[in-house]
Amino acid sequence: MRPGLIIFDCDGVLIDSEVLSARALIDELACHGVAVDMEFVARHFIGRAYQVILTEVREQFGVVLPASFEAEYRARLIAAFEGTLSPMPGAVETLEALDIPYCLATSSTPMRLAASLRIARLERFFAGRAFTASEVSRGKPAPDLFLHAATRMGAEPAACVVVEDSVAGLQAGVAAGMQVWHFTGGSHLALRAAVLPDDLRPERSFASFTELREALPDLFRSPVPVSADRANPA
Repeated sequence: MRPGLIIFDCDGVLIDSEVLSARALIDELACHGVAVDMEFVARHFIGRAYQVILTEVREQFGVVLPASFEAEYRARLIAAFEGTLSPMPGAVETLEALDIPYCLATSSTPMRLAASLRIARLERFFAGRAFTASEVSRGKPAPDLFLHAATRMGAEPAACVVVEDSVAGLQAGVAAGMQVWHFTGGSHLALRAAVLPDDLRPERSFASFTELREALPDLFRSPVPVSADRANPA
């Protein structure tokens, strides 16, 4: 089936941001007496909305984070992104060559997404086609965000493909009645591979954008350059 719409996650798929995000969160939580490591962040927070951080910290550590925590964490995160954040290798070339409609749907806040796209120089691809969890009542793994994106883009859910790196994102795509493709090329997955539940089976899995394009050449206007995933498009 030729998809009617591809919905990309952002962090860990289009931009290699998850390790930077995890380190910023670990450092900010430490300022409030909460000690977590990369494995904890990967298991509990990656692919989830910000509210999950507040809930998990309260339930796991008995700490109620102050109202100022989000702004302080976001400031630390954007500072880490500046001059460091880049698109996933091959992402720019893939978006330029894609021959079907696409959009972005992310658990990030609008402010973080805007900064991420600006720093990674991906703004030109997503004007009017970027959607965040702030626009729906339930974040991933609920299907709301992907269904919202499909509606806004004028696509039927059954005709959509979701490209995700996290378990929560893949589960959201399945719950929305969409195909799910698992992207495993983010640097955070080298630290802790996503272990999928037995009942979660993506239709496809890709370790790079080059691999995706080579497997599905009919979705693109031009062949993939051999070196696309070894170049730094930033």
